[in-house]
Amino acid sequence: MESEKFSYDNRIVKMFAYATMLWALVGMLAGLWIALEMVFPRLNGGISVITFGRLRPLHTNAVIFAFVGNGIFMGVYYSLQRLCKARMFSDTLSKIHFWGWQLIIVSAALTLPFGITSGKEYAELEWPIDIAIAIIWVIFGWNMFGTIIKRRERHLYVAIWFYIATFVTVAMLHIVNSFEIPVSFLKSYSWYAGVQDALVQWWYGHNAVAFFLTTPYLGLMYYFIPKASGRPVYSYRLSIIHFWALIFLYIWAGPHHLLYTALPDWAQSLGVVFSIMLIAPSWGGMINGLLTLRGAWDKVREDATLKFMVVAVTAYGMATFEGPMLSLKNVNAISHFTDWTIAHVHVGALGWNGFLTFGILYYLIPRMFRTELYSKKLANWHFWIGTLGIVFYVVPMYWAGFMQSNMWRKFTPEGQLQYQFITTVEHIRPLYFLRSLGGFFYLIGAFIMTYNLIKTARAGSFLANEEAEAPALVKLQKPHEGEHWHRWIERRPVQLMLLSLGVVIIGGAIEIIPTFLVESNVPTIASVKPYTPLELQGRDIYIREGCYNCHSQMIRPLRHETARYGEYSKAGEFVYDHPFQWGSKRTGPDLARIGGKYPDSWHYNHMLEPTSMSEHSIMPNYPWLLDNDLDTTLTAAKIRAMIILGVPYPKGYDKQANADLKKQSLEIAAHLKKDKIETAPSREIIALIAYLQRVGKDIHTSTDTTTHK
Repeated sequence: MESEKFSYDNRIVKMFAYATMLWALVGMLAGLWIALEMVFPRLNGGISVITFGRLRPLHTNAVIFAFVGNGIFMGVYYSLQRLCKARMFSDTLSKIHFWGWQLIIVSAALTLPFGITSGKEYAELEWPIDIAIAIIWVIFGWNMFGTIIKRRERHLYVAIWFYIATFVTVAMLHIVNSFEIPVSFLKSYSWYAGVQDALVQWWYGHNAVAFFLTTPYLGLMYYFIPKASGRPVYSYRLSIIHFWALIFLYIWAGPHHLLYTALPDWAQSLGVVFSIMLIAPSWGGMINGLLTLRGAWDKVREDATLKFMVVAVTAYGMATFEGPMLSLKNVNAISHFTDWTIAHVHVGALGWNGFLTFGILYYLIPRMFRTELYSKKLANWHFWIGTLGIVFYVVPMYWAGFMQSNMWRKFTPEGQLQYQFITTVEHIRPLYFLRSLGGFFYLIGAFIMTYNLIKTARAGSFLANEEAEAPALVKLQKPHEGEHWHRWIERRPVQLMLLSLGVVIIGGAIEIIPTFLVESNVPTIASVKPYTPLELQGRDIYIREGCYNCHSQMIRPLRHETARYGEYSKAGEFVYDHPFQWGSKRTGPDLARIGGKYPDSWHYNHMLEPTSMSEHSIMPNYPWLLDNDLDTTLTAAKIRAMIILGVPYPKGYDKQANADLKKQSLEIAAHLKKDKIETAPSREIIALIAYLQRVGKDIHTSTDTTTHK
């Protein structure tokens, strides 16, 4: 059969590789900065754009979508061409994809620090950027499938299965979770509220980890480990089981982020069951990756690229064993809201995603520039400094998590809580310093890698169009005798895509649809009323400042939580919360019953200088809230949006909303004046106080008069 000549496009791979290195440094620098703010809370100097609450979403988005995202595209564009024996479908689409993705990242950097956020973890970007993400993602898929369709290799290798599942599932997750009502060009409200919003968000949040941070990287593992080691994949059959079991089971596991919350018990139980089952396919993939290296361990000892890859796969195994364990209710009762979860996440982020990306970069750059790595010694230094960084990061966070949980749960012999919340903060602060040291080591390793790879590129000669040759694909009418049954689907990319989509839809549909349609899942509470216009504005400020990054609004039905915070949270409390604000980490105490516990002056002074109210607080100052005037030009639009979402404001209330807002503002300003605090009723702090004084007050219980201990 006559061969066809063509070329691989290395230029797009190089562009994504450079972007990966750049955003790695940016994202990790942001992470180090906010880690240091936990040790030195005045580090922001009273500047709003660099406070923890605003920078934490920037850090997570930069690491997940900028560093890891570009790393995914770098690896996919390189491996897909070679697996398909075809150049990418369109060089133009490749460039649009690259520059569009970088523009989205820059848009995040220009909005999140300024408090322009939807307030949903890992999905904070506002609606115009959400639309841009969807468009660029479709362009990526179009280019990928165009390449697959024109391939010269009949069967789709296992890596491509994972790429296809990643594309269709991330598209589904992003679209469903991003339904929102625009209020203005850069402000929207989630279409969902309360319990439903929490379920959809963590269905998205968990599966963003599954299908953005895991499945594409498994595809890269299946390509780059065999290539770097010169060994074939250990087991073809195991890869089939790994793929289908993983994508089916993963999509069900989201509710394990909401154990002991107001989410219906049946949904929580489904999340637990499928999370435990996930151990099997996850470890099947890890075993397949590690056993691929059988007979190549001498090479692993010498090759820094393989060292990074081995530790990455090992970290994947650790994280995917710990995740199901954390979904057990008795373990989750200990770990949730603590730094244990932070440690768990960073085993995956730093070990699995970070180290595999580093290994791929070390593999690709010398090959594309047709030269040897500038310094193998520096690569090994990077490996050991990075490994030390991971240890110094996660071990203190595990320690902090155990300490937090034990202290929160401790009672005296008389049945009183033994420790105030702030006491736990005092005890773990040195551990936050060690965490920062670990992040610093990891970042230094990334700088060493960047220097090493830049020197490598300068020493070599870049091959933009790599010449290749392969015979054209001839259509096969029927399977070969004795051929494995799975080969049928491997020859049909569209059917594989549709089957993958069907498999992942099942779990999400079964969990989400009944939560929306069965009324008993969210029982009505007659005393729960919509927010006043001033409270709604204050809630938006609370979201803008990222308060949910440190405070939860969800009291679990556990003795120590109800003793500390008050009556446990009910599903019907949150029906007007667009978006929900349950949080996932308690650096500060829970706020679900904060309303009415303290006078207005307490909240004013707490935002001005937190240590004046709690001596050892690590919360930053918020002086701008005392100086900035509240923007009331959008009040009417916000009320109209809430009415569309089903909030029962009276007809035409948007026209009188600002009048009611002004009246309530004057009342709060008068309360402050009685406590010798002079402030204009138009200030943002007034709206925030209004919201905080409202939270939890609609639920009347015998614990309303308790205070935080």
